[in-house]
Amino acid sequence: MVHSVELALELPPCVENAGVGVHGHAGPHDVFRLPRLWQLHLYGYSGTLEFGGVRHPIRPGHISLVPPDTEVHFHYDTTPCEHLYAHFTLPGEDERRRVPVMQDAGADAAVLRALLRQTVAAGPQSPARAAAELWTVLWRTTGLAGASADPEGYRHPALRTAMAHIEEHLADPLGVPDIARAAGISHTQLTRLFRKDTGLTVVGYIRHRRMERARHLLIASTLAIPAIAATVGIPDLQAFNKTCRRELGASPRAVRHSGHR
Repeated sequence: MVHSVELALELPPCVENAGVGVHGHAGPHDVFRLPRLWQLHLYGYSGTLEFGGVRHPIRPGHISLVPPDTEVHFHYDTTPCEHLYAHFTLPGEDERRRVPVMQDAGADAAVLRALLRQTVAAGPQSPARAAAELWTVLWRTTGLAGASADPEGYRHPALRTAMAHIEEHLADPLGVPDIARAAGISHTQLTRLFRKDTGLTVVGYIRHRRMERARHLLIASTLAIPAIAATVGIPDLQAFNKTCRRELGASPRAVRHSGHR
């Protein structure tokens, strides 16, 4: 029984066609398949999608992904039924993400709808732009609540929110209570989620991310070391040097020198 699909997302999709579709012209039941192409639907109607021995309820705001050469059965509560769709190939092999066949996009539905409309509009004029818009849609499907709840293991939505908050505020003072508040969970739950996912405390994760950014700036830029220290939220040079040695195994100057050899 097919409940989820695996997407290879390290390369952008090749969009064969995208548009606003209307199902149900021939009646309340359609059967078809796309021999070469993935199909993504963002629904504006109610009904049922059936394939691989599983019936998936369709509701407005739901999004589905069906792999190539799959016979699908659509059953409509009313007709005609409008939806946004994209038919595409995935040329990559890596960055594989498993997502449910059908998800409720929830609060993300409006954003996904706007991105798909951009995909549709860009298609005839700029295939590269259409691919970029759809690529964003596909990546966003991996972060929906349904994907996060997938039993094969995806990050808790609050953890993703916390990590995004940290990335956006590495230059600022970052307190664990503030991060928990931004993620909408308790200090204790935040600590537990970080331990389970990263093996680190929240503070340890912040330190790790700060020094990874520092490593990049030391090697890739000519920015002065005091400026880098401030940029990653450790303006005290003595503390920055100590943290650099602890996390990166060398002083800031040595890290910079090793990257330039």
